[in-house]
Amino acid sequence: MAEREGRRERRDRDEAPEFADRLVAINRVSKTVKGGKRFGFAALVVVGDQKGRVGFGKGKAKEVPEAIRKATEQAKRNLVRVPLREGRTLHHDMEGRHGAGRVVLRTAVAGTGIIAGGPMRAVFEMLGVQDVVSKSLGSNNPYNMIRATMDALSKEQSPRAVAQRRGKKVAEILRQPEAEAAQPVEA
Repeated sequence: MAEREGRRERRDRDEAPEFADRLVAINRVSKTVKGGKRFGFAALVVVGDQKGRVGFGKGKAKEVPEAIRKATEQAKRNLVRVPLREGRTLHHDMEGRHGAGRVVLRTAVAGTGIIAGGPMRAVFEMLGVQDVVSKSLGSNNPYNMIRATMDALSKEQSPRAVAQRRGKKVAEILRQPEAEAAQPVEA
């Protein structure tokens, strides 16, 4: 009985797509052989649940749909969780790099929207970020830009995680330094 219910839950979970995906780039690649050229396709896909999990994958195949399917499967296997402030923006500013690509990500106030170009926008939309300002420097290769963005997002830490690591309370971590300086020092 319990086994049947477990199967039903798995089937329901498989039918309800919990992840959204975005095709970022598709390239036609060729291999030169004795008889001429053999063409194939390489796809770059970003997948996320729009609630703080995102991943990317690449796939190659002779046909476009097969390349996209392979990339989507790889992206689902490589999901990472990113803590978001108020479910809409990042906790702090950060930088990431991969190869010659460098990205700068900054938090933003509500209503700013996603200010990002190309592949970075796809990552933020799949992540569920609503307000962020970003800048890409160096390479504009989509593979490098996505990897640099993921590198930056891997550095994201929530105040709760920082407080736990330091053995303090979250309120102590979030306290403003100006407020501490304004308080009179008791001798």
